[in-house]
Amino acid sequence: MAMNLGSGGGDDEPLTEMNMTPLIDVMLVLLIMFIITIPIQTHAVKMNMPIGPSAPPPKPPEIVRIDVDFDGTIGWNGVIVADRNELEAKLATVAALPDQPEVHLRPNKLVTYKVVAMILASAQRLGVTKIGIVGNEQFL
Repeated sequence: MAMNLGSGGGDDEPLTEMNMTPLIDVMLVLLIMFIITIPIQTHAVKMNMPIGPSAPPPKPPEIVRIDVDFDGTIGWNGVIVADRNELEAKLATVAALPDQPEVHLRPNKLVTYKVVAMILASAQRLGVTKIGIVGNEQFL
């Protein structure tokens, strides 16, 4: 018994497969041409800015410092405030300004919360918007 490994004769059957080599060659050439013709993209944004007189540098903001001592004594920029009415009068003048200065509240770590809360409540009620507590590193 012999095994038939292939047709030994001259069969004239047409090939059913397509020759892919020329197609791949053409596609590679087109791909290389496409890559070469793409313009190199730059990542710069071109802006036409107006050239005019330079503006003066902004002035630093005015700062009002309120210190609260351990016994509840209130200081306004180093000057002791006599009572709550005087403090509220000073806060009202700060709130009435068109460009309010920054108010830095610096309480002592031994002062009661009631005094600090009174100052914050008065500032909020009178319309002071730029207020902050500074010196928090002493509470660590």
